[in-house]
Amino acid sequence: MVDQDRVRPAVVEVGDGAAIPSKSDIGLFTAWRIAFVGAIGILVVLTITKPDPYLNILKFVPDGILVTFQVTVGAILLALVIGLVAGLGRISSNRIINGIASLYVEIIRGIPLLVQLFYIYYALGRFVHVPDMASAIIAMAVCYGAYMGEVIRAGIQSIPKGQMEAARSLGMTKGQAMRHVILPQAAKVVLPPIGNEFIALLKDSSLVSILAVADILRRGREFASESFTYFETYTVIALVYLIITLFLSKLIGIMEERISAGS
Repeated sequence: MVDQDRVRPAVVEVGDGAAIPSKSDIGLFTAWRIAFVGAIGILVVLTITKPDPYLNILKFVPDGILVTFQVTVGAILLALVIGLVAGLGRISSNRIINGIASLYVEIIRGIPLLVQLFYIYYALGRFVHVPDMASAIIAMAVCYGAYMGEVIRAGIQSIPKGQMEAARSLGMTKGQAMRHVILPQAAKVVLPPIGNEFIALLKDSSLVSILAVADILRRGREFASESFTYFETYTVIALVYLIITLFLSKLIGIMEERISAGS
């Protein structure tokens, strides 16, 4: 709206996902390209030279890949909603709302994800019958919603106060100013850390295998327990996870560059 309202770089928390390739990662032999091509090359060589068991393992896990993506996408969408509510609550001037949001963030971030998975799965089971996958998505979303809340809070606070003041001077209510002025700008700022959280959530989704959800790891464990090829199976599982996370990190990097160019 005005020159001083240019969005400042946000100080936001970065997850532990695969590093998103930056503009400086140019050239043929970048770390991303070496890792991505290397993982695919190793997987191809293994399946060609030793189709039994490597090719058989690779044929056994595609169903698990689909389930992993379903859990990840479902959890990240729900976590974004929870995170938006938590983030707005954290910057609210209402002490009760602020206190509830802060308490949620502090408690959730202080409990390991594996414990939360078990707790929510069995807590829900005491009252209603919830399918295993739904329980897994809810548990992952509750956990990552706390981290998303902090990311969104930092993104909103990175927008200069002049933006809100200018919007209010135009006759907007505080809610309208937040929806039409602040949040659209904050969305561009928080996109990179949310991308990292998405990749981290995809990796952490392997924990849902303990809830009998047939994700990649669960399918691999089933194959290994039947064939006793534990080393070979987990080699394939690790390579599949690596290829997926590197591929997604590249997509997020491209999307980030295009949004930056558009702005």
